[in-house]
Amino acid sequence: MPVDTETRPLPAARHARAAVAALFFTNGALFANLLPRYPQIKEDLAIGNGAYGLAVAAFPAGAITAGLAAGLLIRRMGSARVAVLGTLLTGAGILAAGLAPSVALFATALFLAGAMDALTDVAQNTHGLRVQRLYGRSILNSFHAVWSIGAVTGGLMAAGAMSLGLSLGVHLAVSAAVLVAAAVAALRFCLPGPDNGPEETGPEETRPEETRPEETRPEETGRKETGRERLTAEGARGTSRVGVVLTALVLIATAGTLVEDAGNSWAALYLSDALHASAALAASGFIALVGAQFIGRLIGDRLVDRFGQRAVARAGGLITAVGMGLALAVPTLPGTILGFALAGFGVATLVPAAMHEADALPGLKPGSGLTIVSWLMRLGFLLSPPIVGQVADAAGLRTGLLVIPAAGVLVVLLAGALQARPRRD
Repeated sequence: MPVDTETRPLPAARHARAAVAALFFTNGALFANLLPRYPQIKEDLAIGNGAYGLAVAAFPAGAITAGLAAGLLIRRMGSARVAVLGTLLTGAGILAAGLAPSVALFATALFLAGAMDALTDVAQNTHGLRVQRLYGRSILNSFHAVWSIGAVTGGLMAAGAMSLGLSLGVHLAVSAAVLVAAAVAALRFCLPGPDNGPEETGPEETRPEETRPEETRPEETGRKETGRERLTAEGARGTSRVGVVLTALVLIATAGTLVEDAGNSWAALYLSDALHASAALAASGFIALVGAQFIGRLIGDRLVDRFGQRAVARAGGLITAVGMGLALAVPTLPGTILGFALAGFGVATLVPAAMHEADALPGLKPGSGLTIVSWLMRLGFLLSPPIVGQVADAAGLRTGLLVIPAAGVLVVLLAGALQARPRRD
């Protein structure tokens, strides 16, 4: 018999939401503690831009390698436990990367950290969707906003550690210990039971008096057939269109991750090397990007409700292309920091939008679209560092960072794959 979600204690749902938010926060803060330290690591290892780009690409390579294993682990252990275990192992990998005495060990540690981060990412989103179904309304963007808060916090922690003169090992060990402890503490407030339990169903599906859509045709009930049902009824005729839309969604999400990675891997280096910023000030490029991304995600739901995913994505792509394009055309320290901020704001809603649209595509098994987009979008993280690094060695890092406005242009061109108006499922 279906469970009536209205009888579930409200405090339990709130506690679970806070727990998932804590997991997103720690996930964002862990890696962000390492990123501002990249210039120091690059200098200590005495490597060029090309080798550096290949080395930091090990993190997304590990994520892509392990990403498809997340589902199996979640089914066996539960999403909350996988998320916390992944957080613990990610922290260990990041600490090892910071202390690595050679490029090979640095890349190996990043590969392992990226693999564990991918498990955490899938698991925390899975658990977040469980909580969202309890609430009966969209709250996924808020979790991604909390991730951005965590990333800003991690960047500030790193900047503070550098200002205080803390060694790399002490800084990363302390940050990992604090953040892992927070994730472990959050575990007790996560939802119990398997991830396909009764609470997985939303309010519309849990009403005993309702008949499931597959048992009753719309014309028999007198209700209006939804857009999703019309697309499903087309069967094989819509298969090719679904493939095209899914490809566009993957590219949109990849464009978002590519811009994020440019801030992660290159912002501090560009500000310190090309614009001669101090080590602590060089961290402000990354902080500006993720801080503006947080603001964009915080207001993203309201913007999408009013203007639709398509218009918001196109405007964001335009802001990214123009903002970072002008910053690279006229390089100044304040202008470049503002450019990174505009890029972060512009791509803020792209990944959640692509995930939402992919999860609702007809003709696919439940969760298949979301899994495909979540896995393939990491190509942006994988391809960006070596491409930017090779271009930087050949023509300068300023030229390599043109990948950011290019990603904005790509989003403008592909935004038609998103809903013109808010989805009303």
